[in-house]
Amino acid sequence: MDWVMGMQRAIDYVEEHITEELNYDEIARQSYSTGYHFQRVFGLLCGYTLGEYIRNRRLTLAGGELAGNDVKIIDVALKYGYDNPDSFTRAFTRFHGITPSQARREGAKLNSFSRLSLKLSLEGGCMMEYRVEEKHELVLTGYKRRFTGVPHVTKEFEDQMEDFYIHTRVNQMLLSYMSVNSHETVYNIICNVDDEGYDFYIAEQLTDWYHTHLADDIVLGEEADRFKDIVIPAGTYAIFETERCQYPTLKNVELRKRIASEWLPSSDYILADRPEVMLTHWFQKPENENRYIELWVPVEKR
Repeated sequence: MDWVMGMQRAIDYVEEHITEELNYDEIARQSYSTGYHFQRVFGLLCGYTLGEYIRNRRLTLAGGELAGNDVKIIDVALKYGYDNPDSFTRAFTRFHGITPSQARREGAKLNSFSRLSLKLSLEGGCMMEYRVEEKHELVLTGYKRRFTGVPHVTKEFEDQMEDFYIHTRVNQMLLSYMSVNSHETVYNIICNVDDEGYDFYIAEQLTDWYHTHLADDIVLGEEADRFKDIVIPAGTYAIFETERCQYPTLKNVELRKRIASEWLPSSDYILADRPEVMLTHWFQKPENENRYIELWVPVEKR
């Protein structure tokens, strides 16, 4: 109940200060949590970022004020956080499909993004296995792409990840050849999460020899520039596993949502601002039904 009330307090705070400059840390304080924890849980539960929610709500309210009224467009733009009419017009047109000037005409069709309201419902009541481990610092080697949206819970993520994997097969083969666990596992790392997106890495743990000599002429030489080290800091991680199956990536989204909606609210932990690790155990045979994913969720005590 405290968790639901805290989230609702944060949403109410946003709505009450929607025309003001909003501080994310202050929003999070309304929910009795850190800014990082609140933003990540918000995204996992809602499927869009806190920034997207604020932007969509402001554009909804701006459309309502312009509809059939004689207010100045610049006044509405400034009220909802836009410094000039051009940036407001671009954002307004993307959201509503018409310009602010057209919105003032009688009968103009506008889009509405409704206010969030949390409702308490009976969910869960089932087992969820996990373990909490203190991990030592881990150095991986890989390559990244900047993704947009919310990690793992939207089709946008699935499309971006599929495209990333398809068009970087050579990099994957090189990493697998140099890996401690050749062809058996692959690491995906999520870090630097903000309203605009996040960094998504495909990585492996290289053998000591390859990690030391990666840039030597006898290995990759100048081609080693395509890879970089990613340091996973030492810390506390809650580790969850998908069920064993042929395609565990299909089980990943559901597990993440359960972590956010069931495990975190009832635990003594909040999300910590460290990289999140997805370790996929592929095994070599394509028809293997024992594949699974380990989710390393960085946490800290409340």
